[in-house]
Amino acid sequence: MNRKGPDAGKIQSMFDSIAPDYDRLNHILSLGVDRIWRRRALRRIIVGEDPVQILDIACGTGDFSIEIASHSPSGTTVTGVDLSEGMLDVMRRKVSAAGLADRVSAEQGNSEKMRFADGEFDVATIAFGIRNFENREKALKEILRVLKPGGRLVILELSVPSNKVLKWFYCLYFTKILPSVGGLVSGDRAAYRYLPASVLGFPGKDEWMAVMRDCGYRNVTHKAFTSGICRMYCGEK
Repeated sequence: MNRKGPDAGKIQSMFDSIAPDYDRLNHILSLGVDRIWRRRALRRIIVGEDPVQILDIACGTGDFSIEIASHSPSGTTVTGVDLSEGMLDVMRRKVSAAGLADRVSAEQGNSEKMRFADGEFDVATIAFGIRNFENREKALKEILRVLKPGGRLVILELSVPSNKVLKWFYCLYFTKILPSVGGLVSGDRAAYRYLPASVLGFPGKDEWMAVMRDCGYRNVTHKAFTSGICRMYCGEK
């Protein structure tokens, strides 16, 4: 079964428009907890002391790429790929300011058809982006292609908590407060109506783990953070 997401062209245009305010809004609207989630994912991305090649898909403005490179063994490289040139422009400035231009690169590209050779990367990661992919199954298979045998994919994604009371407040915040605040700061209210809708429409954990297995990933695991507001999925080639 194909897990279709939104139109790629519309997503590219939307993220181009909100790129200048994206980082600030992310941290405000998540109350800074997104930084904790990323740090926890680092433990599955960076394993051992040997340098590795890491692919950061839907890298956005580069926060995660920079954090990965900053905590990786010497010689590790991070290749960031994103549809939005607006986001990548911000990322390149941040990478330069961090002094990591020799370790972190940024390029425009579509995860469903990447230019990389088979088996080029040790690790691939997607932080809060997989729900925006137009054809999620095709992207998962393409990522599997560019991973080395034994390589792993680490996905962070927002989710709906299972607790009924928390879910009620979460949906209220996501559907009412977030679009208002995000729209006020960014000037693009439609983008911040789309973002919560994309989370609410993403498959549940059991369904998504089954999709990963069907696409060829082994040893698929799941871990919930902050009562299930964020979930981490891992799989191996």
